[in-house]
Order: sequence, then C-alpha cells, then structure tokens
Amino acid sequence: MHFSIPETESRSGDSGGSAYVAYNIHVNGVLHCRVRYSQLLGLHEQLRKEYGANVLPAFPPKKLFSLTPAEVEQRREQLEKYMQAVRQDPLLGSSETFNSFLRRAQQETQQVPTEEVSLEVLLSNGQKVLVNVLTSDQTEDVLEAVAAKLDLPDDLIGYFSLFLVREKEDGAFSFVRKLQEFELPYVSVTSLRSQEYKIVLRKSYWDSAYDDDVMENRVGLNLLYAQTVSDIERGWILVTKEQHRQLKSLQEKVSKKEFLRLAQTLRHYGYLRFDACVADFPEKDCPVVVSAGNSELSLQLRLPGQQLREGSFRVTRMRCWRVTSSVPLPSGSTSSPGRGRGEVRLELAFEYLMSKDRLQWVTITSPQAIMMSICLQSMVDELMVKKSGGSIRKSKLSAVSLRGIGSPSTDASASDVHGNFAFEGIGDEDL
Repeated sequence: MHFSIPETESRSGDSGGSAYVAYNIHVNGVLHCRVRYSQLLGLHEQLRKEYGANVLPAFPPKKLFSLTPAEVEQRREQLEKYMQAVRQDPLLGSSETFNSFLRRAQQETQQVPTEEVSLEVLLSNGQKVLVNVLTSDQTEDVLEAVAAKLDLPDDLIGYFSLFLVREKEDGAFSFVRKLQEFELPYVSVTSLRSQEYKIVLRKSYWDSAYDDDVMENRVGLNLLYAQTVSDIERGWILVTKEQHRQLKSLQEKVSKKEFLRLAQTLRHYGYLRFDACVADFPEKDCPVVVSAGNSELSLQLRLPGQQLREGSFRVTRMRCWRVTSSVPLPSGSTSSPGRGRGEVRLELAFEYLMSKDRLQWVTITSPQAIMMSICLQSMVDELMVKKSGGSIRKSKLSAVSLRGIGSPSTDASASDVHGNFAFEGIGDEDL
C-alpha cells in the first residue's frame, strides 16, 4: 500500500493564532488524512517507546526557528520516506499504534463524528448487504459485521476481503484497492463524494485449492458460486461454447458444487481483471487487458483480425517489481473524486526471467498499477504461507501483511524495488 505526502498546506492556527504547516498523507493517490509535524513526532515517540529506537527509521529533527520553503519541502520528503518505511516494516506497519493513529487522523480530517450508520456492501453479483456499523469501525470490524449478517462462520472470514471499487456505467466494477487495517471503510467510501464508489465483498485468496474449505459451508458456497457466475457473465473467465452449455445446465439444476468444479478447470477462474490499459510487451504501446490470479499476471491483446493472444507471467519468475509515476495526464483531463492536484500516470514494471540468464523488464501503464502491485504482493504472501506449511484457516489471509516485499513508490526517480522472496531461478531442465 502506497503512502505519500505530495502536498503541504499553510493553515491558520486555532483562534487566529500563528500559521502552521499541514502535511497531506495520500494512500494510492487519494487523500487519507492531514497531519501536523508534531502529530507525526508524537507517533514516532510512541513507536520508539514500544519497539526501541534501533527498530525505527530516521525521523526529521526539530528546528528551533521557522522553516524556509526549501526546508519545508525537505521535511516533507523526509516524512514521506519515514511513513513508507514504517508501513513496509513487518512489525511497525502492522502495529495497532501505527494503524490507530492513521484511523483517528482520517476521521478527524474528514470531520466525521462517531455515530451509528447503515453501510451498504455489495456482493459480486450486485446483491446489497446493509450492515449497521459505527463510522469509526475499522476494516476488520466491518468485515465481521458483513459476515455476521450473512451468517458466514468466523473461521471463514479470513478467506474474504472488502474492496473499494468504482462502478462503471455498464455495471462492471473497476477495483481501486483492498481496504486495509489503517482505514475506516465508511469514511473511505463517503469521503470520495461520489455514488460510483462502492464497497464489495470478494474472496481474497488466489489458490483454488482453498475453495474446498469455503465450499464446506453453505454460505461460503453461495458466495463463491455468486462470484463465479458473475465473473463468467462479465467475461472475466474464458469459456468455450460447449463449456458454457455445460455450465448453464448445471445452473438450471442448481448444482452449485458441480458448477464450481467445472469452473475451476477454466482459464482465468478466480482471477481479478483490470481495465484495458497499455504495455510494452510484446511491443511498445500495446493495448492489453491484465488479469491477476493463480500466481501470475495475464496480458491479453487483440491482434489484427480480432485474434486473441495471451502472455502469462508467473510471479515466481519475477525477480522484482516497482510502481512509478510518469508523465502527468494532459490538461483538461478529468480527475477522479478525492484525488489531489497534478494527477499522474502510473506504471507497474517487473523484471522477468524470460529464459535462463535473460531478464527483461515489462512495463504496464495503468491507473490501477498500485492495485496490480498489491495483487502481486498478496500472491507472493500466499505462496510463502503455503511454502512454510501455514494455513489461512488458522491465520486470516486478509490479515497477512506485505512482509519482505516493500511498498511501491510513485517517485519516478525512485530506485527502491520490491524484492521477491518467491523468485525461482530457471534450471536447464526447465528450458
């Protein structure tokens, strides 16, 4: 998850007092909260008491006198690096101290009082689930409330997550991000001030072997079935005419388990599809549709004559990846609600082991580049959990942190990349 502090503001003090500098903290380019240096220093001191100075990254020092504009910018850059470093640290980034600080700051910035509200959460098929929550409830609280409303057992909650999506005119969902533990879902969706933004419940794992756990329960089975039917109708799952006929027959018989067993054999089952974008593979400025799932990124492109071609990139063959910003959008472009000024074009680039001793960078240009990066991170996390013999039934998959991977940076000059612990070299026998 990307934290940035792209802007600062000079604001009047309380009761007409002296002015102060406020730092706008953005998450994935959207304003999350606005804080002062003293508040961030307080957070730093609290983390230092709990975890020790050796664990924490460097924090920009206090100044005795007023800062010059150049010093304000320097401090902004240092604070941005600090927040990113804390977030990507396995211990600090998952701490209640850090996450509760961000939740309080979000609520204060958006000026949302704590009160009981009715929050609408959609299922993949568009069905609405209304839950009564507090505006101050964190993501896990809201997820548990949805599960309770649906009668989903506690031990299956970790198989699902809440996603922030933008509903397009045709009813399809464009995924913005998975809601995190440092945010308040009600505040996150209402602060965007647009009816097209929704919260959706969707499974949060990639390996279809975990379907067996979910399908043991009636509610879990229904959720998985509804999501799969919806994905097929949207064209996310690739289906031949004969397979479509068989699926239709199973639907009419209401044979949900048999339907899912057949669907599991289909290409792109359980994948998350992104909006059409551009990549430099197999050639520059190539229009593609990217899908994430089954430990890979799939790039589909239309060749002359409407022939469909697909390139698949396995997560285990990605040595590293990064998210960067590039050229700003042309003047006159419409920015999404909640975005700061100077919206930028995002790129996801990964270094891929094409063959033995040949690594090649592949770049995807998409507004959803950060979401793609998060998918890569979660697929790696899942692989590592499985490799270590862990179980997502015992430890909620939705709570697995992005450990050892790092957080993306949207600074075009940044050199930090995501090292991939699941990267595997290719031996002669693989060629």
